[in-house]
Amino acid sequence: MHEQPLEGPLVGEDGEVGYRGVTACQAVGISYRQLDYWARTTLVVPSVRDASGSGTQRLYSFRDLVVLKVVKRLLDAGVSLQNIRRAIDTLRSRGVDDLAEITLISDGTTVYECRSPEEVVDLLQGGQGVFGIAIGGAFKEIQGSLSHLPAEPVSGPQPVGAAAAPDENDELAARRARRRAG
Repeated sequence: MHEQPLEGPLVGEDGEVGYRGVTACQAVGISYRQLDYWARTTLVVPSVRDASGSGTQRLYSFRDLVVLKVVKRLLDAGVSLQNIRRAIDTLRSRGVDDLAEITLISDGTTVYECRSPEEVVDLLQGGQGVFGIAIGGAFKEIQGSLSHLPAEPVSGPQPVGAAAAPDENDELAARRARRRAG
């Protein structure tokens, strides 16, 4: 049997690659204490090999490192570890095994799963659907709508306090005019 390096990937007999905790910490930018806590509390469990008693080392896959990095980024964005855990638990309860395939969005408080460009789900509200508004898309929609609608010419600047004549179909404007006159 050949000797494995203390850091870096460990290659098993089946060709599977794993990364020790120290390497995972360096790659992700977290402390070993965080990594150990997240593994013991099952937030991110190493998928290659979990610790099974004294003297064994956890081995993390590349995908595990991606998930660890996402957790760290959510923490850096201000999301509480409790909310991160709830979001990941929600994904797992829905049968999402490969968390590295998910796109997550956060506003610093909650965590959203982006399923498609049109569908975003709030993972902390029981998977409730939410929506985003792409300003560029709205801009193009308005341009398209206006292309076949009439526009009014802009006359010179009106003096301050000058009001346009009330539209005869505008009941509210007509009531205001009567109140001022009366």
